Formats: sequence, C-alpha cells, structure tokens
Amino acid sequence: MYVPAFNAMPQSEVDSFLAAQAAAQLITVGPDGRPDATLVPIVTTRRSDPDAPGDGPAGLRVLAHLARQNDHWQRITDGAPVLLVVAGPDAYISPGWYATKREHGRVVPTWNYTAVHLSGTVTVHDDPDWVLDVVTRLTHRHEAHRAAPWAVTDAPAKYIRGRLRAIVGIEVLVDTVEGKAKLGQNRSDADREGAVEGLLAEPGDDAHAVGLAMRDHRRG
Repeated sequence: MYVPAFNAMPQSEVDSFLAAQAAAQLITVGPDGRPDATLVPIVTTRRSDPDAPGDGPAGLRVLAHLARQNDHWQRITDGAPVLLVVAGPDAYISPGWYATKREHGRVVPTWNYTAVHLSGTVTVHDDPDWVLDVVTRLTHRHEAHRAAPWAVTDAPAKYIRGRLRAIVGIEVLVDTVEGKAKLGQNRSDADREGAVEGLLAEPGDDAHAVGLAMRDHRRG
C-alpha cells in the first residue's frame, strides 16, 4: 500500500482501528493465478493473549471463517501469502470546500479514507473444534456489550455442531502491518476545516464518519 509519511498510522492507531473494525477482505491467489477475495468477519489476538500460541512475527494473529460452499477455501494452499484489507469509512472530497479554491482555484477533488493492510501467511482449519473456538470468539466480540448477550452455548449443542460443518476456519499469521489514514494532512488548516464542514453536511454515514475522523485527527 502506498503510504506517504504524513498518512502513516502509528501502532496505537492501528490497534484502535482493528479493535473497531469487524470484517476484512481476505485476498489470496489460487494455483491457477486467479485472485480470490471474500469479506470475512475477523477477530484478532496478540502474543499477550495466553490463548493465542503461534502468533506471527508482528505479534498478530487473525481468525476468521469461510462458508464451506465457497470454493475460495479450497483454492488456498496452507502457508501461502495472504492479504487482509481492513477498510474504514471513505468519502469524496470536493475542492469547492477548500479555502484555497477561493484564493487561487488550483485545487482538485480527492478521496479520504482509512485502511489497514495485513500481510502474512494463511492456513485453513477444517476442524469443528477449532472453528467452534473462532465462532465463540467472534460471538463474544459482538455480544459482550449487550444487556442480555447471546452465547453459542444458548443454542442446542447438536444444532451448533451441524452449523459448524457448514464453515471452515481461517488463520492468518501476520508479518507486515500497514496503516494509512488519508485525512487531508497535506492541506492547510482552513482547507481541512472546510472539508470537515462539507462532509458533515453531506448525506450518508461514511461522509460524516470521515469528517469526524478528520476533526479528531487534527485535534490529536
């Protein structure tokens, strides 16, 4: 990923970003050279997690699953290179929002966004017990904040075992982490504030999220 120095996310921001994002594009290349991509729910662990032996050199392990009927998993060779694209909100930036447009007009549109790319090696786990652990982790991630969280054990064990046969586990050991926050850092304060105001006036949650991220990043 092309990451100018002023757009690079420090590790603390990468960690916060990954904690907030629930899914990623899993991208691999099959034996015929054709790329495959599937959006998958993810959960991450680090070496500090006592239940996460075998983390990659970057200290990060990503767990996910694929539908058994999706032939993507059958085209994965264990240990093959993999790219996980974790995307945040993105939005179009109109040059009409910039203060410098009124000064000299030498401005053009752009697109602001945040993203983290995780590269490493991938392993498929066609093991119901392994997949049950991943599903349990994913469920806890999304249910823990609820007043009455649903748990995998709330469903009949026989039913869960049957559902587990419909998916296979994916494990990524990460060796490279690239984080990019393209939030107008190369623009003047006046241009950035104009873009923030423009984004917050736009329809759509993504535009608002990018505007707030630009405002928070400036304050930070």
